[in-house]
Parts: sequence; structure tokens; C-alpha cells
Amino acid sequence: MPGGSARASYLAYRAGAAVAQGLPPEVGARVARLLGRAGAVTLRNRRAMAARHQQRAAGHTLDAEALDRAVEQVFESYARYWLEMFRLAADVGSHEIERHFEVEGFEHIETGLAAGRGVIVALPHLGGWEWAGPWMAARGHRLGAVVEPVEPPELFDWFARARASLGMEVIPLGPDVVGRVLRALRENRVVCLLSDRDLSGDGVPVEFFGEETTLPAGPATLALRTGAALVPLAVYFEGTRDHRGVIRPALAVERRGRLRDDIARVTQDLAHELEALIRVAPEQWHLLQPNWPSDRDAAA
Repeated sequence: MPGGSARASYLAYRAGAAVAQGLPPEVGARVARLLGRAGAVTLRNRRAMAARHQQRAAGHTLDAEALDRAVEQVFESYARYWLEMFRLAADVGSHEIERHFEVEGFEHIETGLAAGRGVIVALPHLGGWEWAGPWMAARGHRLGAVVEPVEPPELFDWFARARASLGMEVIPLGPDVVGRVLRALRENRVVCLLSDRDLSGDGVPVEFFGEETTLPAGPATLALRTGAALVPLAVYFEGTRDHRGVIRPALAVERRGRLRDDIARVTQDLAHELEALIRVAPEQWHLLQPNWPSDRDAAA
């Protein structure tokens, strides 16, 4: 039954969180690697998509052995992401965020906030981006994070409460998402948008890793309409416990012509920035779903 399956998922996530928080960090890291490797073997469709994306990020230069290793690292990285998300509340309470997180380019966010119109942070599904939330909360900034709702609702509510405890406001995709984001920007806050996957399917055509697809119009549209700074960002895993945030300079979002043309231009500029951020550590790119038209054809 669908309801029973959703309830089982909720209980499984809660159990996973309890286990992750109970393990010593070094043990948890080893467990995550083993779970990631198991997923790379058993989740064949996800593995196939990860392989396609890794070849794109590498310019289609990976031989079979290198591709297998890259895909295995993707799954290891994804398992680490979940382990650390489950542990974040405990790590914040023990000041582990400060010890294991460093940031390059924070001045780009400070410049945007100084202008008084808010900052839109555009991220790829890469590394451990959620560490940026509590790190910025410790500096007096409450992030708004736009996320895709998950089922069952109690699981989404649990995620939202966990992130709120870390200083983040979860803004679910839905009818009121634009109003809530605009309100946050008017309050001169930082809003995070995962921007390397077009969930709605009606995004902006771009060239992304040398192949045409669509990316969400939201980041460019919001920046052009509000004057908020649009800042690309990625958070990379380093070693077994450390993380490095890299914040790029704000994109040029001044109006130059028709709004539709400006949205297309800014979204393409953002696609190039996301490419550069992902290519630093493509094995940490957790995109396991079809993201190009040819992916959907291959999956079918």
C-alpha cells in the first residue's frame, strides 16, 4: 500500500538518523563508504545516469575503468551527504561546523547583502552544501532553502524541523514559493536554490556540459526582477571530515533588453558557472536522475 510504503520510508529515515548520530564520526564515514559502494552495485538505473553525467563532466574522456571508479565515488559521496545531514544537528551543538568548514569568497555574499536587496545562492547537487546553512547562521544570517517536497508529509516536516534547528527556513516548492522567496529577499536575506536540475520541465534552454537541456528559470528571474545578487556556490567534501565552500562573484543581472532574453542570458551564464564548480570535483556531483533529453531517451 502506498501509505504503508511512505510510513516505512519515514521510519527508515528516522532510524538512519539515530544510527548516524550514535556512531563515532570515523566509523560513520566508513559505513557511508560501504553503503555507497553497495548502492553503486544494486541501483542499476541510478548508476547508469551517474555514468552519463560523469562522462559529460569529464568531456567524454573516461575509459571504462576510470568511469567505474568515478561512479563508485559518486555513490560514496552521496552516502556521505546523507550521513552528514543526519549528523548536522549534533555537529552544530558540538561546534564541529566551525572546526571542519572553511569558505572562500564570502565577501561576494557580504557585498550583495550590503546592497540591501538580498542574495540568491545558486548551487549544484554537489558535496555537502547543507553545511553552509549553520555556518552562516552562526554569523547571524538565516537562510531560506527552496526544496522539493517529499512523501510522506511527516517526513518532510521532520526534515524542515531539523533544518530549522540549524538556522535554515525550508521553503517547499508549491503555490506560495515565489511569495515566500520574495519576502525573504525584501528582508535582505540569503535564499538558496539548487539550480542544476529542472524539476518542472519548463525551464530555460541552455547548453550545459556541451549538450542542450533546460535549467530552472527561477534564479535568473528573481534576480532580474528584484535586483538581488545572484551568487554561484558549491561546498566540497575534503578528507573524511572537512568541507570547503567556494563562492563565486555575483553574476551580471542588469536588464539589457526583453525580460525573456535577459532570463535566457543569465541562466546560460549560470550554467557555465555551475559547470566550472562541478568540474572541480565531479565525483561529488549527486545527480542521479535524467537531466538531458537524451537521458530520458536512454532510460526509456
